[in-house]
Amino acid sequence: MTSKILCPTDGSDHATVGVHLAVEVAKATGGHLTLCVVNIAHGGARGPTINHWTDEEAQKMMADAEAIAKADGLDDVGTVEIVAREAASAITAYAEQNGYTHIVMGTGDKKGLKRLVLGSVAAEVVSHAHCTVTVAR
Repeated sequence: MTSKILCPTDGSDHATVGVHLAVEVAKATGGHLTLCVVNIAHGGARGPTINHWTDEEAQKMMADAEAIAKADGLDDVGTVEIVAREAASAITAYAEQNGYTHIVMGTGDKKGLKRLVLGSVAAEVVSHAHCTVTVAR
C-alpha cells in the first residue's frame, strides 16, 4: 500500500516528469507526497565541506517542484533537503528511515557506454530501495 511517497528532484526536465507522476500516484492512492532535493556535499577531509547548491538554490528547486505539484491539483505536499555525499544512497536511506512506501523519480536518457561510465541514480535507487520504486521517463 502506498501511503508515503518520496520524489527526489534536481530541477531538471527529467526530474519534473517524476514530480508530475508522483502527484498522480499520490492522488490515486491518497498517499502523502514529499519532494526532496539531495544536495551533494563535496570536500571535507582536509578542508571545508561545500554543498553543490546554495541553500537558496535548493529551496528554489523545492519551491518550484511544490508549485508544479499544486498546479497538478495536490495541495498537501512536503519538502525536505538532504545533504549527503551520494544521491542514491541518501534517497534510499532517507526513505527507509522515515517509513516511505514508494519512491517516484525521473531519469535521463543515458544509454550504452555513457550510462556505464556515468552510472544512474535511478538505477541505484531501484537496486537498493526497501520499497516500491517507479521511474518516469
